[in-house]
Amino acid sequence: MDKIFIRTWYIFIGLVVLIVITAILMTKPKENHSIPVKSSGIPIANPMISIPEGEFIMGSDEDGTPSAGGPNERPVRRVFLDAYEISQFEITQFQYEAFRKATGHRKALSRYVKNIEQLNDVNQPAVYVSWLDAEAFCKWNGARLPTEAEWEKAAKGSGQKVWPWGDQPASDSANFLGGEDGSAYTAFVGSFKKDKSSYEIYDMAGNAQEWVADWYEERYYNTASDQNPKGPSTGDTKVLRGGSWNDSHFSGRVTARMKMVPDYRDITAGFRCASNR
Repeated sequence: MDKIFIRTWYIFIGLVVLIVITAILMTKPKENHSIPVKSSGIPIANPMISIPEGEFIMGSDEDGTPSAGGPNERPVRRVFLDAYEISQFEITQFQYEAFRKATGHRKALSRYVKNIEQLNDVNQPAVYVSWLDAEAFCKWNGARLPTEAEWEKAAKGSGQKVWPWGDQPASDSANFLGGEDGSAYTAFVGSFKKDKSSYEIYDMAGNAQEWVADWYEERYYNTASDQNPKGPSTGDTKVLRGGSWNDSHFSGRVTARMKMVPDYRDITAGFRCASNR
């Protein structure tokens, strides 16, 4: 009788141990499928560049030319902005990774992103980030996303340029769709020396589309303030500015306006930050 009891007790203990081991294995954290940021060398510095207060011409001319914008870029008007600062380059993978490590925020890229090995160098722009991700990064960095008006002034200066470099389209002047520029995906920030505004702000036409702070409204320019406009107070979609490595030069016009929901993520979308002076 004692032998039967002991044998039963051993079986019971064995079952308990088996259940505990199974539970531990089933509740073990899932494998991290993130891909580490690779390094091609010293990370590029990304200083904030001062933009002076003053007026600039916002919007596109309604002149019927191929470079003229759509209805959401009109009417053209003079807008006054207080002085501010804006990132010289798009926020890099190196910068975003520092933010992720400090806060536990999700990575910009994961192993499920197609062609990730072409996108995750420390000196490439952080893409596949939502508006919410971009806003969180800028706040963590003591900054904010630029307004549409701030972004456009930084891209065109006080004149009325179609692209940061001037009025003539050039598919090899910025990182656009196609092989003429030598980049199949995002390039290191600042690689395209012609894609630079008079304020020395790079990659405003190509490389990555950029989230800005404003809610989107198609006819907003009809009622917007001419002093420090900040966009509609509410909305369903946020504004993206500039073109990307997967867009034509037409999308890279400095007045072009796109829209997407705030949680949209894509390997063409990145951002830069701004701050008050």
